[in-house]
Amino acid sequence: MAKVDLQTVYIVAKDTGRLDAFYTQVLGMPVQFRDGNKWTQFREQRSAFALSCAEEAAPGAVGAVPVFQVAGDAADELHQKITSAGGELLARRDMGSHGVVATYKDPEENIFQIFSKAPAR
Repeated sequence: MAKVDLQTVYIVAKDTGRLDAFYTQVLGMPVQFRDGNKWTQFREQRSAFALSCAEEAAPGAVGAVPVFQVAGDAADELHQKITSAGGELLARRDMGSHGVVATYKDPEENIFQIFSKAPAR
């Protein structure tokens, strides 16, 4: 059987410039490349996340939930950045020894999550 790897997760943006600024400034995602206002690809180590205009997206594409991981001690600071930039906290779930996942909406109401792993004991 062929090995399958996840290449990219993307969300369809109404205003790619606005969301590009949100994810670049708030999450500090490094931009791998931009294709005008059609596509912005972010690259972080082995994973990729992208913003797509409707014309570049798969026909009928709706929603995705990217999950970004941060160190536990960075979660509070990141929360402040997200909400100051127009993001909204929807839920926070403490999973004990596994960590905490917070669910947010970006300025266009796309859902994303921030996972912070629990400290090693």
